[in-house]
Amino acid sequence: MTQGLVFNIQRYSIHDGPGIRTIVFLQGCPLHCPWCSNPESQGAVRPLTWVKNGVEETITHWMTVNQVLDEIEKDDVFYRTSGGGVTLSGGECLVQADFSAELLKAVHALGINTAIETTGAVPMRSVQKVLPYVDQALFDLKIMDPIRARDVIGDNVAMVKASFEAFLQADHVKVTPRIPLIPGYTTIPENLQQIVEYVQSVGVPEVHILPFHQYGSQKYKYLKRDYQLENTPLLTTEEVDTIHTLFESQGIRAVVSGLE
Repeated sequence: MTQGLVFNIQRYSIHDGPGIRTIVFLQGCPLHCPWCSNPESQGAVRPLTWVKNGVEETITHWMTVNQVLDEIEKDDVFYRTSGGGVTLSGGECLVQADFSAELLKAVHALGINTAIETTGAVPMRSVQKVLPYVDQALFDLKIMDPIRARDVIGDNVAMVKASFEAFLQADHVKVTPRIPLIPGYTTIPENLQQIVEYVQSVGVPEVHILPFHQYGSQKYKYLKRDYQLENTPLLTTEEVDTIHTLFESQGIRAVVSGLE
């Protein structure tokens, strides 16, 4: 049976799709965003350890679909009563497309809502493997200039757009564009305007904007890696309001998440 490399299973989440959800974090990501809150997920799919409080810990585990399902089904009653379900995240869950597809198919067969968090920075064949089993795609749009995206985070904007539009064309999938607001990276006015224009061009009426946070900064120390945004201040409420107004003024509903 196909196995997936998992670095966390988080229960009782209310921020990664509708209702109460279980989030399955899969290791591996083709991007190297300097603000990443899960740096342990970056790079190739491989077992990984870190040193926490002086003790070396194995933080990734190979799991079968059935092993993950055993964890998921513990909270079935919460999914049913809240309209929740299961979200695959990462890293980039579509790097492990075969495992993701098998797991999503199994979850779907149980009548449980499915969602993925994705950057879309994967070949179309990976998208097509999971597409039949996804109810909601929480899709990150980050840096839209192709050269800057390649140089800063290793992204392929043409690939991202192709993935995004493939999800949009699937009538059964609810697509939610999400924009991480990273000072000096994604919040540059030209970048935000490019996102506005792209979202308008594909007919998407709503985006979610996610203000920058420092939640994952400690992980860089465990991995003995430098965290480039250590001294980057959080956005003020006024700065977030300005970005919110930019989208709203151009006919795009903007939902702010992460200021609580």
